[in-house]
Amino acid sequence: MTTQELANRFNELAQSGRWDLIQSEMYAENAESIEPAHAPGLQSVKGLEAIREKGKQFGAMVEEMHGGYSNEPQVAGNHFAVAMGMDVTMKGMGRMKMDEIAVYEVKDGKIVKEQFFY
Repeated sequence: MTTQELANRFNELAQSGRWDLIQSEMYAENAESIEPAHAPGLQSVKGLEAIREKGKQFGAMVEEMHGGYSNEPQVAGNHFAVAMGMDVTMKGMGRMKMDEIAVYEVKDGKIVKEQFFY
């Protein structure tokens, strides 16, 4: 898949909240996930299983999901960026709106790196 094709498929699945399918279809086994240094309770990890585990850890911090969005990806070379966010109640932290930019790097038709900015 080209970067554009991958970004299009990502968007299709993100619109229906299929983050599990995005990871299983599109991520390389050795993909890297980079969080900002100030990320509460989440760390940067390497490897698809570690990325899945990080997602489970985030899910365990959520008390209630009220909504979210993922905008259409913008493609540049072998990267694409997505603005996304959620309205969520976090355990012990209350309800908040979270917005971020996610940048994905593509190599050989797979996502090899995701980096979040918030």
